[in-house]
Amino acid sequence: MGTRPTGQPSLASLFTSFVSIGMMSFGGGLAAWTRREVVQKRGWLDDKQFLSGYALSQLVPGATNVNLAVFIGTQMRGTAGAIACFCGLTALPLAIVVLAGFLYLHSQTQAGAAWISGALGGMGAVAIGLNLGTGVRLARRNITGVIPIVITAIVTLSIGVFGFSLVHVLLVMMPVSLLAAWLTR
Repeated sequence: MGTRPTGQPSLASLFTSFVSIGMMSFGGGLAAWTRREVVQKRGWLDDKQFLSGYALSQLVPGATNVNLAVFIGTQMRGTAGAIACFCGLTALPLAIVVLAGFLYLHSQTQAGAAWISGALGGMGAVAIGLNLGTGVRLARRNITGVIPIVITAIVTLSIGVFGFSLVHVLLVMMPVSLLAAWLTR
């Protein structure tokens, strides 16, 4: 993990970092790449700040990773930083999606459609691997004690294995988690 620089990053640095994140994580895995860039490589935030921003980004309406980019930009440079991060994150993926859509619509042959479907399927597999790797790495550093491990396992199994709705699991497990944290203080 890098050390936090004393000065604020430039708007250009925020923009180019999030262009890089947007390029590397097309198809998913955004949180992994964002953490790698912002915490490990640049040292703009530490793990606790990143996780707080990520949790907040999941609570507010909108796409979590876009919210996270706006959060990081705001923390670093205010409104201008938020705009720089948002534009950096979304510009290149938007161009790629428009181009892929154009190619898909204009390749009506079976070979053309199969190639694009295969490429998108491969990107999805990479995104799953990145998310799992980031989850394990963050869990090792931040989830300590039996109760947090049990709560994490219950949430993971409920959503990932048993297919329960995220909203329903959170409605049950958030109060349980808060009560457990309060009782173990």
